[in-house]
Amino acid sequence: MNIQDYQQARLSRDPRFDGVFFTAVKTTGIFCRPVCPATPPKEHNVEYFETASEALVSGYRPCLRCRPESAPFSPAWSGTETTVKRALSIIHQNGFNGLKLSELADKLGITDRYLRKLFEQQLGVSPKAYVQHQQILFAKSLLHQTHLPINQIAYACGFNNVRRFNDAFKRITTKTPSEIKKLQVSDAPIRLQMNYQPPFNWQHWHDFSEFRLMDGIETLGSSSYGRTFNWLTEKGSYIKGWFNAVHRPDKQGFNVSINIDDAKYLYPVSQKIRQVFDLNANVELINSQIVNAGFPDHNLQQGIRIPGSWSPFEAGIRAILGQQVSVKAATNLLNTLILHLGDKKTSSNGNMKTRYWFPTPKQIAKSDLAFLKIPQARKTTLITLATWCNKHPEGEVKDWLELKGIGPWTVEYAQMRGEANTDIWLDSDLGIKKALDIFPEIDAEKAKPWRSYLTFNMWSML
Repeated sequence: MNIQDYQQARLSRDPRFDGVFFTAVKTTGIFCRPVCPATPPKEHNVEYFETASEALVSGYRPCLRCRPESAPFSPAWSGTETTVKRALSIIHQNGFNGLKLSELADKLGITDRYLRKLFEQQLGVSPKAYVQHQQILFAKSLLHQTHLPINQIAYACGFNNVRRFNDAFKRITTKTPSEIKKLQVSDAPIRLQMNYQPPFNWQHWHDFSEFRLMDGIETLGSSSYGRTFNWLTEKGSYIKGWFNAVHRPDKQGFNVSINIDDAKYLYPVSQKIRQVFDLNANVELINSQIVNAGFPDHNLQQGIRIPGSWSPFEAGIRAILGQQVSVKAATNLLNTLILHLGDKKTSSNGNMKTRYWFPTPKQIAKSDLAFLKIPQARKTTLITLATWCNKHPEGEVKDWLELKGIGPWTVEYAQMRGEANTDIWLDSDLGIKKALDIFPEIDAEKAKPWRSYLTFNMWSML
């Protein structure tokens, strides 16, 4: 984008650019989202930044009105396959639970020094500063929106004590947490607003999920979706929780209620929820690339998002059970698996509602799956995958190809829905082949790095 594009988007308060850039006002020292309802400042008083971290490190403090911490994370360069993008993915997936710079560099296969250099070049801040900015921005979101006490907010944001939290928060925002917090402390559920860049094709997301719904785990309403989840901690144990999200197109977002056993993992869980709905998608950028690949503009489904699975393992199990059977049959098999192996809990508040949790790799690996009416070879594949995932909790999906019974389609499906990989082209899929017979001029290579969205658009035509 150039200055003219920034200016036009700012003055029109165009929600499509929410999260793509931020505007800072030199006279007030405050930075805002481009959708801020405040009277737009004069252009000569405005400075533009691609990330909130750049604005913070330049000495600006976040606006209390439009709350930049609520913007979707969709910078203009986010589609580029870069080391920084991978680093950010690891940071946001891991949260603030002890990931060291050296460990992050090792995962990326580079040195600490080179990692710092890349962050400075592309984000304008060091990795350490970026992480701390995310901590403070998330804390600000919790202070504004939840009834959590300040000490729990500090804990949820990765601080071991309140004093360090207070010092860091005031240094970056110029205000204390107490000055920001307005809601009284109570046991009310944790509620967060999660924004996106419009349009969001809720009907497509809803219909795709409806035919694949997991009984006892997922709930789906006309404008809402909820589910239970397991979260694997750094100690190898699981914590449990559930969430419910209500779509608010008038607010360009979702109102999300979260119940979680340990608030320490609230940040990575909230990021996973964003991934489930694909809230960080830069729709304008994606659509232009898909059309550039030859997909007919009039057939384009505006606002399609990738309906995410909670984990690659869950997506992999679903894909294996779906081999050579209909979606309905695969979902029935999945529900049978959950009924026999998933943990469950019946509420005691009078409605006797039973919640189920998706089986862990260990639970499936220990079973002979005799209750599933599928070929023995497929049962063996399920157990093989579960055993591998239990031994390699941080293993990459691409390594599944080494396992007997798992082919490229299963791996790519799990990468697309479980890892939120935006560049998966399922050219071996029967539905994609049928769609290509209708539109043979489509060149998927030109849709990079957004071929997952091309895949879903092709499916939507069938």
